[in-house]
Amino acid sequence: MVKTNSAASLSMIVMAILAMHLPILAQYSGTASVSQGQATVSQRDIYVCPKGRVTNVGTISAADGTVWTMPAVVRFTDPSLPTSSDLHNACTGVTYATSMQAVAALSPASIVTVDPDGEVITCFVFADNYFEMYINGVPVGKDNVPYTQFNSSLLQFRVKRPFTIAIHAVDWEEHLGLGTELSGSPYHAGDGGVVAVFRDESGSIIVTTSKQWKAQAYYTSPIYDLSCPQEVGQARITSSCSTADVADGSNAYALHWPLPAEWMKQDFDDAAWPNASEYSNQTVGVDNKPAYTNFTDVFDNSAADATFIWSTNLILDNEVLMRYVVPGSTSLREEGQRDAMHLEIQTSYLSVRTSKEQENVRMTLHTIDGQAITECTESSTGISTSTLGNGVYLVDATTTTHHAYWLLTVMDGSCTAFHEAHRARLR
Repeated sequence: MVKTNSAASLSMIVMAILAMHLPILAQYSGTASVSQGQATVSQRDIYVCPKGRVTNVGTISAADGTVWTMPAVVRFTDPSLPTSSDLHNACTGVTYATSMQAVAALSPASIVTVDPDGEVITCFVFADNYFEMYINGVPVGKDNVPYTQFNSSLLQFRVKRPFTIAIHAVDWEEHLGLGTELSGSPYHAGDGGVVAVFRDESGSIIVTTSKQWKAQAYYTSPIYDLSCPQEVGQARITSSCSTADVADGSNAYALHWPLPAEWMKQDFDDAAWPNASEYSNQTVGVDNKPAYTNFTDVFDNSAADATFIWSTNLILDNEVLMRYVVPGSTSLREEGQRDAMHLEIQTSYLSVRTSKEQENVRMTLHTIDGQAITECTESSTGISTSTLGNGVYLVDATTTTHHAYWLLTVMDGSCTAFHEAHRARLR
């Protein structure tokens, strides 16, 4: 008798749950789990920054009974995923005026080794809002700030080409599970976007973010009409869904897909993923952000202009996986001959020697704030240091195939130069 009543009670509960979610099941025909309403905060402010927004994490249950972490399962507090170096970070006060200053300040200890016999790759990243990066499945860096203030990052890793870049990108939110933030409207659907530039040991740009990358969405919100999302193969399309601000978005729906296992590994098959969509600087809205505008020589390089990428919907998609395979092979010179250009100081004379004979070098000397003092454009000439006062300077040298830079300190006529991962005492 007790068993019969218990079974009947369970059946009634199941029927009640189904009845509650019938509108969802009737409207939506895709492969995602669907939730409605705001998530429950489980962890408050995983990072606190002056003038920054709240960085809460929470959970929400979908109609099919699955439980999801909002805005995503991230490794921000996991010490096993290295934290990237700062390019520009108002939260920490590390705000370099130029890319040369930022790279010159890098420590060799920050280089993550993927292949011991590889080359050192330097990566510049601006993410709206948060990223975690893997190279051949090895974690090489994560964002220093999960939400705001807007920052940009710098990281280095040693690897052999070809290699696979995998990025987990998250657009954070203040209304967890609703994909919205406080920005002019209490329920504003904010946008995302990631731009990245990768340079080899010579300073040459070897890859930038573009539509050649793959990008797949895994969390989409807010959705106010469940009949608007469409799926074509693995393309998750919400172009017909509204992105307008609303006065009350507390009942919005969200779509959730589980991240595939080992998505960051080299042998993961992303062939069916859609290509990344490109977005302009104006669309993402970075023209007033020093974390981007201080480094347009990198992000908007005239010879290799990087573009912001995301999934097919910059506004509604809030968690995106991105992948790209960098082609080619690595050919390193013998130890001690790794640099294509070498800085030399003889008495009061500064010059650059190249690995190619009779190759012209364009060399510029800057103050620490990036102001050019003087330059020369012939391999047979150099720059006089006799008039330099005590202080810190930047030396920038470029040939037709290579780019190098040094941080130069002058103290009572004695000069010390720092270049990427090694330090040399110069007379």
